[in-house]
Amino acid sequence: MRHELATLTALIDWEFFEREWAGFFPSAVGRPATSPRLVAGLLYLQHAFRLSDEAVVARWAENPYWQHFTGETFFQHRPPIDPSSLVRWRKRIGEEGVEWLLTKTIEAGRKSGAVERKALDAVAVDTTVMEKAIAPPTDSRLYDRAPARLVDLASEAGVTLRQSYARLAPRLAAQVGRYAHAKQFKRMRKALRRLKGYTGRVLRDLRRHLPGIPEGPLRERICDALVLTSRLLSQPTKGGGKIYALHEPAVDCISKGKARVRYEFGCKVSVATTVDGGFVVGMRSMPGNPYDGHTLAEALEQVAIVTDHAPSRVVVDRGYRGHGVAGPQVLISGTRRGLTPALAKLLRRRSSIEPEIGHMKTDGRLARCALKGTLGDALFAVLCGCGHNIRKILAHLRAVLRVIVDIILAVLMPPRDRQIAYAAA
Repeated sequence: MRHELATLTALIDWEFFEREWAGFFPSAVGRPATSPRLVAGLLYLQHAFRLSDEAVVARWAENPYWQHFTGETFFQHRPPIDPSSLVRWRKRIGEEGVEWLLTKTIEAGRKSGAVERKALDAVAVDTTVMEKAIAPPTDSRLYDRAPARLVDLASEAGVTLRQSYARLAPRLAAQVGRYAHAKQFKRMRKALRRLKGYTGRVLRDLRRHLPGIPEGPLRERICDALVLTSRLLSQPTKGGGKIYALHEPAVDCISKGKARVRYEFGCKVSVATTVDGGFVVGMRSMPGNPYDGHTLAEALEQVAIVTDHAPSRVVVDRGYRGHGVAGPQVLISGTRRGLTPALAKLLRRRSSIEPEIGHMKTDGRLARCALKGTLGDALFAVLCGCGHNIRKILAHLRAVLRVIVDIILAVLMPPRDRQIAYAAA
């Protein structure tokens, strides 16, 4: 078949996933496990075409090329798995498993000619923000949601609280927004203090009932919620380590100096691409918003592991000054002294990584992470890199096929018929 997905199918080492992922199912009893090739193919397709778990499974059932890509011989009319199975599979394979997915895309890129071996010698490294799927954080919303979560847990444990504030808290939270819109900040701060008091009362009331709750998973969930709410009530107005979402307490507030958005709430991600071609050779989440220069050593270590080749030259921006990496030659943007014409030309290519990150956010799913927790950030970042490489390989295969067709038309058809064929295409 001439379709690019059919060509890519022959370039990926699917047997590797069958061997390596078979260890996740040591038991020989029960229902047979889902094919690792099917899961690997669905993860590739999901991030290559920017789809959710539900959408990729639904489109698989209606696309024969996708079914061929995942190893099917005959057309299937039903979805292969439930979308929730992808959640469990991501947890099973972990960060090491998704890095193997990235490695296999790089190997497929080299086989297809989309990336050459010498292109791995020079890489560009940069960081970006992968935003989390949370609402814009406000104090009023957090103080409204926190007591509601505690009340739900108390009801689940059979505890009757003195007062739940189920009617007063949402009403007061909405009033805070009205005061802020009208620029009545004195009234707004007063309402916020009152709303914070509601949260503290529910917290102390549930804490008094804690000794009567039996040991078990429910008690652990209640203790975690109490600790999280205590952090929320005691956190300062300014400074780091704040809670911006109760369901995602590890979210960081990151400022990249962008004119259109001052703050972004999510996780910092280190991206490494080849200078020639923009092929992703490393993606890693960096929780805690570390300094860019302190992430370079870890990023280069991942590049060496994933590609089995240590780069000799690395180009970075000025945010990486003071990186402390002694291995490869690191060229920092803005350097003028001691550069040969070849190094100066390489350094001018540093900004080539910027549009690659932009494509991963617009064509891929890097703009917003839908997976939970820091583990979800780590998995999602690498999978976005896999999807970017798949798109690169498919575009290269389409270009190669176009060249072959042009050569055939040039040999077999006269110029007039060739123009008619181009117009029909």
